[in-house]
Amino acid sequence: MKKHNPTTIWPVPGAFQKIYSHAVEFSGPGDLLFVSGQIGIDPNGQLLETFANQCQQAMSNVEAVLEDADFSTDGLVRLTYFLTDPDHLAELNRIRMERWSASEPPAVTTLVVAGLARKELLVEIEATVARYRR
Repeated sequence: MKKHNPTTIWPVPGAFQKIYSHAVEFSGPGDLLFVSGQIGIDPNGQLLETFANQCQQAMSNVEAVLEDADFSTDGLVRLTYFLTDPDHLAELNRIRMERWSASEPPAVTTLVVAGLARKELLVEIEATVARYRR
């Protein structure tokens, strides 16, 4: 297994470096990348304020992890979205259609939860991505 913690997104705090990676890659006949839940924190460690901005940044963070691991959104096989407010579902779907629509879409689960790791977080996105060896 290979860990991925790209320098192009927020750094994993020192206290968490032994219990968290942005992604873990598993190699076999094809490769799978399991991306940890990404949130709306930019590379400078700033949490963005609105749902749309947090969602776009979380997606950018997922994409940065994929790029670091030499994967792409074409290989998305599973996405899980965690929202803290059901009123954001329509906006989430609009953003998803703009950024990650595909002719062969991934399996998706969307959950509305009471809260995330920090009270000001509005969305978290985790992904599983496949890459076939040629």
